[in-house]
Amino acid sequence: MVIDPRLLRDDPDQVRTALRRRGESPAVVDALVAADAARRASIAAFEALRAEQKQIGKQVARAQGDEKAELLARTKALSAQVKEADAAQGAAVAEYDGLLRALPNLVAPEAPEGGENDFVVLDTVGTPRDFAAEGFEPRDHLELGELLGAIDVERGAKVSGSRFYYLTGVGAQLELALVQLAMSTAATWGFIPMIPPALVRPRAMEGTGFLGQAADDVYHLEKDDLYLVGTSEVPLAAYHSDEILDAASLPLRYAAFSPCYRREAGSHGKDTRGIFRVHWFDKVEMFTYTTLEESWAEHQRLLGWEREWLDLLELPYRVIDVATGDLGSSAVRKFDCEAWVPTQGRYREVSSTSNCTEYQARRLDTRVRTAGTDGTTPAATLNGTLCAMTRTIVALLENGQQADGSVRVPTALQPFVGEVLEPIR
Repeated sequence: MVIDPRLLRDDPDQVRTALRRRGESPAVVDALVAADAARRASIAAFEALRAEQKQIGKQVARAQGDEKAELLARTKALSAQVKEADAAQGAAVAEYDGLLRALPNLVAPEAPEGGENDFVVLDTVGTPRDFAAEGFEPRDHLELGELLGAIDVERGAKVSGSRFYYLTGVGAQLELALVQLAMSTAATWGFIPMIPPALVRPRAMEGTGFLGQAADDVYHLEKDDLYLVGTSEVPLAAYHSDEILDAASLPLRYAAFSPCYRREAGSHGKDTRGIFRVHWFDKVEMFTYTTLEESWAEHQRLLGWEREWLDLLELPYRVIDVATGDLGSSAVRKFDCEAWVPTQGRYREVSSTSNCTEYQARRLDTRVRTAGTDGTTPAATLNGTLCAMTRTIVALLENGQQADGSVRVPTALQPFVGEVLEPIR
């Protein structure tokens, strides 16, 4: 199950409304209601025939003569009917499950309605630099990266193709500094550090909702039937699959470092210069298991930690409430933090946090044992990108640049790479 199936029976209009707010057709709700009715009817028919079959089996043992012959004939006919009913039941269940798994999570009423450009700005922090007042034209991150000997996209393309790159010299050191700072900072917030696998089985990818609307953006290794993850959200969400968690252990918080792979399907011609939109990048991801009731407060905490991180990096940024039509299928609400990119003259996403409520946990069968009882309920999961390395490096280089091509380093990163990155050419 991906949402509580009782909603479809008790309040299908709520599901229809959520789909409309996503900009999707609510027609699937009618198909689901019909499929649910057919599924329950087929299960009832199968169980009735099985019960009759068992009852006659007991009668045959006591019967004699013509009565026994009649019962045996009925048993033979029932056997064929039971087989047919079992097949019908399986088909009805598969039809229902397929429709249900295609259903996205129900968006939160508080999320702004609309498409990609209908977000709501919640806060703006810091003031972008006025380079004209400082007397020079800012260079973009690629020009700066080449001056510093930090980024090599030409050889990245030569070796791997477009949208690949090498981080070299201080570029590599800067990423390692960000990784160490992000992981150690997350640990002080109570996150358990983790390095998860970057290859996962289909169930992990499907269970997190990435084989739905995002399927075209996923790399699949057909020979091994494994998927390269586009975010460590996937292995983290599957970490406790098929498990029952103790309520007293919640929230469980993990911070993972991993490579991420994305085909960037549909982004042809967008952000082709430099390392802003690439097929592979490294990332530190936060992930939480909690209860549905606590998920809303946890979502605000994750956003708060992301804001602390950007403050630590001394970047000007804004926080937006993402519109319903721009949400992933598993999220009910999503906040993005967007850093100012001077040469683009706009804010660009560098981190985000999503509340997925019970959607992923239902698909992956992660449950919570209710305190003091033997009952269980689906867990709630949330994720938050703390540091997407390439985009963060873009923002750090462009916002920290000086007229001579050097780059001032934020105080928090100076113990790792020094105060200033100097050009080498």
